[in-house]
Amino acid sequence: MPIPHYPLSARIPVFAAISLCVIALISCEPLKAVEGQNQLISAVEPEQATGAIPRPSKELTQAQKKNIYPQFDSASDFSEGLALVGFENTYGFINKAGKLVMKPDGSVSGISLFSEGRAVVRVGSAYSFIDQNGQLFTNVQYEDIAKFSNGLAAVRVNRKYGYIDKSGTLVIKPQFSLAAAFSEGLAAVKVDGKYGYIDLKGHLTIAPQYEDSWSFSEGLAVVRAGKKWGYLNKSNQIAINPQFDGAFRFSESLGRIRVGDRWGFVDRKGTIAIQPQFSFASDFSEGLAAVQINNKWAYINKAGKRVSDRQFDFASDFSEGLAAVQINSKWGYVDRSGKLVIPAIFDNAGRFSEGLARIQADDKWGYISLPSPKSTAHASRL
Repeated sequence: MPIPHYPLSARIPVFAAISLCVIALISCEPLKAVEGQNQLISAVEPEQATGAIPRPSKELTQAQKKNIYPQFDSASDFSEGLALVGFENTYGFINKAGKLVMKPDGSVSGISLFSEGRAVVRVGSAYSFIDQNGQLFTNVQYEDIAKFSNGLAAVRVNRKYGYIDKSGTLVIKPQFSLAAAFSEGLAAVKVDGKYGYIDLKGHLTIAPQYEDSWSFSEGLAVVRAGKKWGYLNKSNQIAINPQFDGAFRFSESLGRIRVGDRWGFVDRKGTIAIQPQFSFASDFSEGLAAVQINNKWAYINKAGKRVSDRQFDFASDFSEGLAAVQINSKWGYVDRSGKLVIPAIFDNAGRFSEGLARIQADDKWGYISLPSPKSTAHASRL
């Protein structure tokens, strides 16, 4: 699996600690706060900008011209038009042309990707956020801030969690032991050792009563009753009885479940759609799911059938029509038919996001663009 340089929390319970160190971070070393300073992430002049991939030949295709040459010590996926990269013991945001457009000064010790126009930053021991102009919200200082979702972000104050809006104003007072991001207008919260859900006004719509719970997806949320997992709807009705040893969010009308040590999928009615039979499985994305069979990976469709005989050392989720796969310790990309459309030549690779995917070559990170249909047809024969 492509390993993000930044320790992003993926596929973990929603109540992991809300900390910038697990959002996206270059350094966790504390620095002294800078009083009166509100432009910690400054715009970079064009002559200081990081260059895009060299264009040595006029024969390069339009897709190749959008690549960004491997030159960074670390790199994130693109989010809202920007990606966070590390270089020369510092870091900053680049645009899709590979130009460095924002760079923090030394007082910023941590920074996240942008979400809904805001990026969390740490200055000294406090957390705040910036907008896409690099403007720091000096009135915002909290013990922790999570990313924005549905217009709100969870924050911690005196070991209790509440929510702020995009101006940094507390709109739901800190009162919860733990709090998740809003999804589909509801957020899971913990009160007196039990989990329930609140709406965007902070009203408890589902009273705390579950041993554990996850965010809503496609109208259903994973909850745990005793030692078993099932699914809850927004009316606080158990839609699928807790019966599984593990359960994950619904994606494309199927929920990933575990029975014993085998993985399969359930439909919205609670019927087993794909029998638990795999050593591991990912969620469905773009009609396919990556599954592990005898230490190898393949893709299945919603009928549980493999889409090709090809197997991989590892297979990741599809995004924008392609998925990163590992073959003999190198990474490339396949299309939905299982054809290799970008050769496995990279040391590491991430998913396509906003038309670009981060790749690693010779210890440096860069970005490749989605291939044209013509180049895809050629690569599939490699």
